Amino acid sequence: MLELLIEEKREEMIVLAMELGFTAKETVECSQELDELIHRKLTSYQYIM
Repeated sequence: MLELLIEEKREEMIVLAMELGFTAKETVECSQELDELIHRKLTSYQYIM
């Protein structure tokens, strides 16, 4: 589930970066959302091990 959300958010971020630029507010916000999803995934693995 998280893997799919991460992939979708990554693709969204790439599109935003290409259209608006890497430093655009929307791109940065999307990047932060992607970071949060990745953090959630990595944290969930720690509890499994």
